[in-house]
Amino acid sequence: MAKDNQAGLTRRELMKTLGMGGLAVAGLGALPTVATAAEEKPEAGGAAMPRRTLGKTGMEVSILNLGGMFDTVNNQLLLKQALGWGINFWDTAEAYGNGLSEEGFGRFFARNPEARSQIVLTTKLTPKGGNFDERLDAALARLKTDHVELFYIHAISSPAELDGQLKDWAAKAKKAGKIKNFGFSTHNNMEDCLQGAAGLDWIDACMISYNFRLMHEAKMRQALAACKKAGIGVVAMKTQGGGPVKSDSPAELDMAGRFLEKGFTDKQAKLKAVWNNPDIASICSQMPNLTILGANVAAARDRTALAREDFESLRRYAEATCGDYCAGCSSICGAAMGGAVPVADVMRAMMYYRDYGEREIARELFASLPESVRAGLGSMDFSPAQAACPRGLAIAEVVRDAASLLA
Repeated sequence: MAKDNQAGLTRRELMKTLGMGGLAVAGLGALPTVATAAEEKPEAGGAAMPRRTLGKTGMEVSILNLGGMFDTVNNQLLLKQALGWGINFWDTAEAYGNGLSEEGFGRFFARNPEARSQIVLTTKLTPKGGNFDERLDAALARLKTDHVELFYIHAISSPAELDGQLKDWAAKAKKAGKIKNFGFSTHNNMEDCLQGAAGLDWIDACMISYNFRLMHEAKMRQALAACKKAGIGVVAMKTQGGGPVKSDSPAELDMAGRFLEKGFTDKQAKLKAVWNNPDIASICSQMPNLTILGANVAAARDRTALAREDFESLRRYAEATCGDYCAGCSSICGAAMGGAVPVADVMRAMMYYRDYGEREIARELFASLPESVRAGLGSMDFSPAQAACPRGLAIAEVVRDAASLLA
């Protein structure tokens, strides 16, 4: 069989290597030893993990943020290993397993009380349902702590959601010592949310979808610059930009083969591309097993920088697969549907189902949509949203699939 990629692998060999989720640590080794740099500080177990300052919070956080959207209750060893490898930034939310993720973190802190002071802990509440005082108290009880270092209002899609009432609540929660810093997370209309936040002096940090597909877009670059000027710390999520290599298109094989030849996987390369931006303090990554955790830690500690041609390979891959990735510009498709359907939320649920293989999470996200919306998806005409999509996504087909697969 002809060999057609830079790593010298056949198509079958390359896809077999990446078919395991692209998680092999490859030439990096399980946990490479690197020289201690100025931004690194020793952590538990003597591990060295790069850290960056999270904006005006002044907190020094590991460039890997442990995302808690997995079974933390039954993965206590993984939590211990994450801390031992220097990940001092942990993220969870009320919505993750209906509080079970927080409960798992809390169980770890109860069993390892000395660990709590080493962790920059984050949790989140969705705006839906209000009653933040009672819900935050319940979250803190599950976490077995009296405060979190960072609190996010979860999954906003418009800067209008950052209103005066929320500002007052954040100030009250800070005064009570229950939260140290306040921010938001967003998957939709990220750039507008960032620009809006930059004009508010009470936003400390935010977590946004950010990856090799979005980082070069002018609107995103301008929004990040505004946040930097305002001192808002930025955490990136959804950094894989749609998941691992899963087909045999020339652009994918070129990209994946190039990075395997250099000693790391395409997934690790995508992390490195995000870390290349010094204004991104950390990457929030769901790492539900030791294989993924080890691969990501190896990538974080490795000092091999991506070359210009590596970024060009990622750019070509992004262009070739543009129509497969929802960039979260929900103001466009939502407006085309008259605001009746949160199209981007449906697309996000299908991203978890198709690209990441997280079917339970996909169903949970889908179930969080209003019942009236879910019931009507199969019969609605989504051609206006599809026509308006700047990336040319097959929205109508994806929504039909969601209605049948996620119901």
